[in-house]
Amino acid sequence: MKLSVCVPTYNHEHYIGQMLDGALMQETSFDFEIVIGDDASTDGNQRIIKDYEGKFPGRIRAFLHQENLGPKEPREFAGRNNVLSLLKACKGEYVAMCEGDDYWTDPLKLQKQVDFLDSHPDYAICHHNALVCYEDGSPSHLFNGPDQQLTSTIENVLEDKWFMATASWVYRNYFLHEEFAGWHAKAASGDWALLIQLAAHGKIGYLPEIMGVYRKHSAGLSHVHAHTNEWFLKNRMEMFKNVNEWLDNHYESTISRTVSWYENKLSQMEKLAVDINNI
Repeated sequence: MKLSVCVPTYNHEHYIGQMLDGALMQETSFDFEIVIGDDASTDGNQRIIKDYEGKFPGRIRAFLHQENLGPKEPREFAGRNNVLSLLKACKGEYVAMCEGDDYWTDPLKLQKQVDFLDSHPDYAICHHNALVCYEDGSPSHLFNGPDQQLTSTIENVLEDKWFMATASWVYRNYFLHEEFAGWHAKAASGDWALLIQLAAHGKIGYLPEIMGVYRKHSAGLSHVHAHTNEWFLKNRMEMFKNVNEWLDNHYESTISRTVSWYENKLSQMEKLAVDINNI
């Protein structure tokens, strides 16, 4: 199998059809599968997925869990076990990520990214630009600006600047034969933890074309994984410390700057809390 489309989903009944349509419209010279994992949705998400699976037998592999895989606590880890099991279920040489509430708009997206990775063996990941749309009616905008560099490295990732929409990733599936790093299970930022491990294998290529939509809404984890969440900040800082050890301190100067940013942010939050209590 050349490529697996990896689709973690939960309570996405209003979005999942558009996501699956964007995947099924892909025009490719290679075979690909859609591997979708529903984490015991409480809406009609599983019914819709079953309908698509019936219409496209052999193309969609659905894991429709009857109980949420968890963990239930802390809330910052919501959906973790569903995602990790789904990533290991992907059998393709490449994996394209797209969560159930995002979708693709270019029918040649997968072909373009696979062509890029096939012709650039020293690259581990290919991403592209995307449109960011808001449920609350806020103005949409592009995920990447005109200054986004065409090639990034693990050092750019370790600077902790998020420059890749998850729905734009296609990566070499190292996890067919490798296990996730030990620190991954303790990191709340699952997509960031995955990206670090992939970037350790090779460079990151960028295609400036807009080929998908990243949807921002109230049920998304980005509202939990926020810089106003003290627990999340502490966990993120600890992740980078663990990554530094995992990388044998090769990028210690870069990681030290990232860790210092979190230390300063947490210090500011603690000071603010003291000031409020003293009012």
